[in-house]
Amino acid sequence: MSIQGNAGITRRKTRQIALGAVAIGGGAPIAVQSMCNTDTRDVQATLAQISRLEQAGCEIVRLAVPDAEAAKALGGIRKGTTVPLIADIHFDYRLALEAVKQGVDGLRINPGNIGGKNKVSEVVKACGERSIPIRIGVNAGSLEKHLLEKFKHPTPEALVESAFGHIGILEDLNYGTIKVSLKASDVMTTVEAYRLFSQKSDYPLHIGISEAGTLFSGTVKSSVGLGILLAEGIGDTMRVSLTADPVQEVRAAWEILKSLKVRQRGINIISCPTCGRTEIDIIGLAEEVERRLLHITEPLTVAVMGCVVNGPGEAREADVGIAGGKGVGLLFKHGEIVKKFDEKELADVLVREVETIIKTKVGSRR
Repeated sequence: MSIQGNAGITRRKTRQIALGAVAIGGGAPIAVQSMCNTDTRDVQATLAQISRLEQAGCEIVRLAVPDAEAAKALGGIRKGTTVPLIADIHFDYRLALEAVKQGVDGLRINPGNIGGKNKVSEVVKACGERSIPIRIGVNAGSLEKHLLEKFKHPTPEALVESAFGHIGILEDLNYGTIKVSLKASDVMTTVEAYRLFSQKSDYPLHIGISEAGTLFSGTVKSSVGLGILLAEGIGDTMRVSLTADPVQEVRAAWEILKSLKVRQRGINIISCPTCGRTEIDIIGLAEEVERRLLHITEPLTVAVMGCVVNGPGEAREADVGIAGGKGVGLLFKHGEIVKKFDEKELADVLVREVETIIKTKVGSRR
């Protein structure tokens, strides 16, 4: 089954689960997720980072739980934020039980590596009593030994077989509130794994490229891989995994969603590449405008153009924009020229116009 999306993308129909107040799958909007890199035992530092993530548009936050102290700290974190929290658990079922007790909204575990069937059964019982979803997180870097012996490498088929092995453990316990991820650092291995799984199951999927890399290279890899999957209708939640400030993960995720018109949030900047025709500092201007408009959450297209070839046309198609000339620029608003300004005034003028438009849009809805 499939669902037609707003962007003309046909999304695969998956089961719907809930992480706190956020619906996942079943046609719900694709949710943006990130993971804190603070010490979970430091409640205040973790809450401060969660607040920054939420301001950037993060809708679900995952927290590492390496020991009992971290598990007990989850209660204080839960009290300090309304953002859905997922506890990331490995090897010790007792940490999962404590996380549930402390009020998390979801668990990320692999049932096959947290203990025997009785221990898994305890976790499932605790989750069932509180309607807490379990995400099965398969990663190419930690595949089971027998699968590596069978497939020789972490192939897409190996990732999918691993996922169904863990799913089988939960299904044998009559538990189906499940979300699945199948990640690798190799883009096409990841893409093929999600494609294969989607053909065989309707469990909701969390998508991402694991260990994608630094801010630049990781964003490129994630944009390619997640862009392919989203365009094919695969994915119910997403994380752009970067060796960077987690806030950058959230920003990158929204840019990917916006570029496919799957979801809209904040400013869509259109700015031209530089060339020999540019007669204003278009690089500095575009960067300044983007930075000063990061706080905007309403969707709006803003053009920052540097010459007379494509500038006027692009600026006219935007909600508001500028097209530069020699030390000056024309301000466009809703397709009409407003006024000519000196280069030094352009950033301030454009930011003011954007804020005026936003105030008008918000005010009209009240």
